[in-house]
Amino acid sequence: MPDNPSFSGVKHIIFDFGGVLFNIDYALPIQAFARLGYPDFGHLYAQAAQNQWFDDLETGRISNEQFYAYLQTFVPHATHAQIVEAWNTILLHLRVEEVQFIQSLRDAGVRTFLLSNTNAIHVEVFEQMIDREMGLSTFRAAFETIYYSNVIGLKKPYPATFLEVCRWNDLEPSETLFIDDSIQHVEGARQAGLHVHHLLPHERISQLLVGFGQRP
Repeated sequence: MPDNPSFSGVKHIIFDFGGVLFNIDYALPIQAFARLGYPDFGHLYAQAAQNQWFDDLETGRISNEQFYAYLQTFVPHATHAQIVEAWNTILLHLRVEEVQFIQSLRDAGVRTFLLSNTNAIHVEVFEQMIDREMGLSTFRAAFETIYYSNVIGLKKPYPATFLEVCRWNDLEPSETLFIDDSIQHVEGARQAGLHVHHLLPHERISQLLVGFGQRP
């Protein structure tokens, strides 16, 4: 069992992706769109909140083309390629060692899952990055199932999203830990009855979960 007593009774773990397993920087698209002529992008999209267009993209309710047309209204003189590049600047690189640690948990019999609020545009880009950095099949093998919000049509922080993931996999919420770097997502999982941990910028799951899956 883990050294952390707050995880007592946990048998399964659901991980967030961006900010937990993959480095992202919300400031970079804000800066990129400012260079294109729109200085207030942070009011549209930030870690704490975003407007309906971004929610619709993350749940697959609008197409990539519709989303780009929306962004074009804020930077009418920018090219399509410039908008694509600005939107993708948020993506940095994979924390390979953390994924390898999750694989070790899975090898020890822990059921591991990934639940990410994301979109088809970013998925295509970060999966290419993952493939270069460790191999996409190796990454996927660290998780029993990977859930992207744009594919399942559900997103965090709604408690119903966590309950559905638990139901799909026969997980008891009271035996399931959710780890995320966004406090609103952590609170949603807490309301759904899961164990939770708000991962701070200096924390790494390989340190947080040291000893997890090991039995005395």
